[in-house]
Amino acid sequence: MGIGATAGVAAAGGIALGAQAADGSSAGSSGASGSLVFDPDAYTKLTKTITDADGADHSVTYHFWKAITYVANPVDETYQSLIVSAPVEIDGRTVDPADAPILLANSVGGYLPASVADATEVGGGGSAMGGGAAPSGAPSASTGAAPNANGNTNATGGATSSNQLLALAAGYVVIEPGARGRTLKNSAGEYYGTAPAAIVDLKAAVRYIRANKGVIPGDVERIVSAGTSAGGALSTLLGASGDSPLYEKYLTELGAADASDAIFAVGAWCPITDLEHADGAYEWNWGTNALATGKQVDQSVSKDLKGQFAEYQAGLRLRGLAGFGPLTARNYDDYLVEQYLQPSATAYLAALSDSDRETYLASNTFITWSGGKATFTWADFLTHVGARKKDAPAFDAFDLSAGENNEFGAGTTESRHFTAYGAKNDCTGLSSRRVASDIPAKLDLMNPMYHLVEKVNDRRSKHWWIRLGTSDSDTSHVISANLAARLDNLGDDVNHLYYWDQGHGANTDPGDFITWIAEVTGYRKGKKHS
Repeated sequence: MGIGATAGVAAAGGIALGAQAADGSSAGSSGASGSLVFDPDAYTKLTKTITDADGADHSVTYHFWKAITYVANPVDETYQSLIVSAPVEIDGRTVDPADAPILLANSVGGYLPASVADATEVGGGGSAMGGGAAPSGAPSASTGAAPNANGNTNATGGATSSNQLLALAAGYVVIEPGARGRTLKNSAGEYYGTAPAAIVDLKAAVRYIRANKGVIPGDVERIVSAGTSAGGALSTLLGASGDSPLYEKYLTELGAADASDAIFAVGAWCPITDLEHADGAYEWNWGTNALATGKQVDQSVSKDLKGQFAEYQAGLRLRGLAGFGPLTARNYDDYLVEQYLQPSATAYLAALSDSDRETYLASNTFITWSGGKATFTWADFLTHVGARKKDAPAFDAFDLSAGENNEFGAGTTESRHFTAYGAKNDCTGLSSRRVASDIPAKLDLMNPMYHLVEKVNDRRSKHWWIRLGTSDSDTSHVISANLAARLDNLGDDVNHLYYWDQGHGANTDPGDFITWIAEVTGYRKGKKHS
């Protein structure tokens, strides 16, 4: 049970992202600890060969600033620092990154710590799950996804690694912030990276960037956040909660820069978010699917949680995209099939050769292919996906074993319940069977829906890129669909698609994301247009 892993630096969507020669000389050291003034001369000049989405190689020379602490009173500089990469020459052509969009790419996975302290080049950040083995008790980084047309299963973490390199090759500035995470403990055994540490750190990073306007490379009014899994949730939260006063006391304690923490746009891949309602949404989605062992989860628990979801969904009063109408627990399956799943399968099948399409359809007879369109039922789709990844409850585990339980730990207490249902059914004997008094406020700090539904934030991002694999059972498909529907209902620009037969962390269209950034920011061929 628990959080989906985000790990690895594999290429996504069949795109090779190879680095060849990298050399240069240092022009100084990074900003001194405690200083919030960016030193424009403290870079190393590097060159990297990057293969773009069309398979073409580009030689990119860029200035690289090693880890810079972004708060005046850091709790742990290992995590509260960022790196900056700014292109100055692409394929022999000089470029000026002064007005380029800034891709703020976090590498958080599983709400675990992410550090850029030892990074020596663009894409050098990593979460505690990094490119190696997952820590004890954490899920593996395996997606279980079926290969796409390129034979690539899109290993978790591909969204981050590909986006950073492609953005640099497009002339954008890439800034990668570290952030504290849930497993960090001090010498007294106190957890100092649990909620809301990660989002506070990312906000502080944004404030540092904005405070250095005109000195740090890039257009600080065009910051586009990107993240995958828990990093996708944090990217979403960063966009939804811009300049919210709820975080002020935490930012003040850290000595964050006196600047705005609002960002321009959001890229979120498989966001693990809306945690206090995620158990119900998960059972509504995957409740009838067995675990990989073939065992069914406790159906009485699943039924209880489905009921909670129905009540929550009704209270949201959301309307679906494309004029679908009110979204309820009764019609959400039809909505997902019509709005996302059938279009996703259609796009996938249309891109195959005739012979490959025939082979796929022969192996997946639940799909009707007629007139260039795929149709099927929700029940058949669930059977096609197969095993669910998580037990019930998926997020607030009765035995406190889920990563999210750790995310809401505090002091020397490693894990706590954050829903009334989880606390009531605690089986560890370590809980009072009631949610701790500080939990509701922390949930508001960690949930973008709070800033979009309960306290609508006018300082939120207005442009949203959201992606999810159809075979991803790390959370419910409803989570990202609800997010997209609410943003659309608020009048924001939403680009939300599902990747057919892809699992957790998939990113099959990174080139399109880079193009989308240019479109929403008005940036073209090295020049910003109004």
